[in-house]
Amino acid sequence: MVEEYSAPEIVVMGRVSGVFGVRGWVRVFSHTVPRSNILEYSHWYLGRAGGWAAHRLSEGQVHGKGILAKLEGCSSRDQAADLVGCDIGVSRAELPDLPQDEFYWADLQGLRVETTDGVELGRIDHLFATGANDVMVVRGERERLIPFLWQRVVRKVDLSAGLLVVDWDRDF
Repeated sequence: MVEEYSAPEIVVMGRVSGVFGVRGWVRVFSHTVPRSNILEYSHWYLGRAGGWAAHRLSEGQVHGKGILAKLEGCSSRDQAADLVGCDIGVSRAELPDLPQDEFYWADLQGLRVETTDGVELGRIDHLFATGANDVMVVRGERERLIPFLWQRVVRKVDLSAGLLVVDWDRDF
């Protein structure tokens, strides 16, 4: 652990899910698409509730359907085991710019969600992927699962106003 950073400048890209072997390698569950893209970032921040600590990725590889990674200074199974459960983040500044009408999940979380009629449904708590499309979990007076289908359901995303407008029946 080198320095601690505040969460707003860090975007979560995955999680350390286990250990691999006896030489300090960890198993990684990646949220990137494709999953191997997490290996494109050499500076990782590992975090738990207590904060973020900087680490450098020294090696990484695809292993079957998973990802394996070796961090500098992590040379034993015990050291790797201490990292299990940590979120893996990267600096927002390292993320590539996206084309118009594409968004990072981290930017959508917390947005206020309204229908095209101006009825507030709640805020985006988190998103998850399905085989067909991404789904927003919107929490308000109740929880709603709303598909992120650009222009069919999601009509407008205004990050500066903290608003996402959906064509969605408020009773659904």
